[in-house]
Amino acid sequence: MAREIAEQPAALAATFEHVLPLRHDITRLAAGRRNVIFVARGSSDNASVYGRYLTEIHAGRQAALAAPSVATLYGANLDLSNSLVVAVSQSGATQEIVETAEWAKRNGAAVVGITNDGDSQLASTADVALITQAGKELAVPATKTYTTQLAAITVVVDALAQKPGTLDADIARVPDAAAKMLEGSVEEAAALLAGAHDVLASGRGLTFGTTLEVALKLEETCLQPVRGLSYADLKHGPIAVVDADLVTILVAAGEGPALPGMTELAGLVREKGSKILGIGGDPIFASRCDVNLPGPDLPETLAPLALVIPAQRAIEALARKLGLDPDAPRGLRKVTQTD
Repeated sequence: MAREIAEQPAALAATFEHVLPLRHDITRLAAGRRNVIFVARGSSDNASVYGRYLTEIHAGRQAALAAPSVATLYGANLDLSNSLVVAVSQSGATQEIVETAEWAKRNGAAVVGITNDGDSQLASTADVALITQAGKELAVPATKTYTTQLAAITVVVDALAQKPGTLDADIARVPDAAAKMLEGSVEEAAALLAGAHDVLASGRGLTFGTTLEVALKLEETCLQPVRGLSYADLKHGPIAVVDADLVTILVAAGEGPALPGMTELAGLVREKGSKILGIGGDPIFASRCDVNLPGPDLPETLAPLALVIPAQRAIEALARKLGLDPDAPRGLRKVTQTD
């Protein structure tokens, strides 16, 4: 897992080089289609949460996350002739995702597939397949396949924008920004989490998918139940559970409209006695956290492509601190089959 975390800057650069030339194919495929539907599970689903926000904010198109059981269990007939379906699976072999993509095509959708395996069933099913260049991922917890999925999703969404290419200058900076996330110690963050009785993670907007991914990585790698909530949902009631027995993880980009609310939330959580692990944010946000892992120097639209890396590093360190094997968490396999 540690080695694969370190491979992410190169994997991101290779993925962008491979998939950016397909942007025009996606633009043509999506012509006349207004709705975008993401189909995924697990870490790929968290990547798709980012895709949903980016589609609506950057491309100005309605987007949603699919419920695959509508296709695989209920076999519902929907008119998807106005939809572009983006099916995301690191292996391309999760049968539920493949079947949902095939169902979508039968119901009139155009399908983009995002996978790390160009020979997979998902790649052959898709009208356009974006193959991430993560290389073989041996650790069960997804790291480099997750961030390269984010890169591919960014290209898909930019292809849907009124002026494709407006993100290119910042896209070119992503690999270097990711490399900087490999610097610095994460031991203080791991120690804070090791002493936690309970953990809650919160974020909002474009970084909410990162929040969910951090929570998932803690659960599967360190066997620690974690609830991931948006800033807004947390303040609607669950804030009552925040106390001195809880460590709160707050995830924020270094800029953008969600940052002031996340900074305010940090102050509220501290008043309730919770220790705070901050990931990203600006200096004011960091000053309200007990431990802060700096985020990337990227705009909010692209920050999620590197923002998760310091959290991955801290979680890998925490697993070793707890005497667990971060590469092969208990009861998990690389490809999870669902119905």
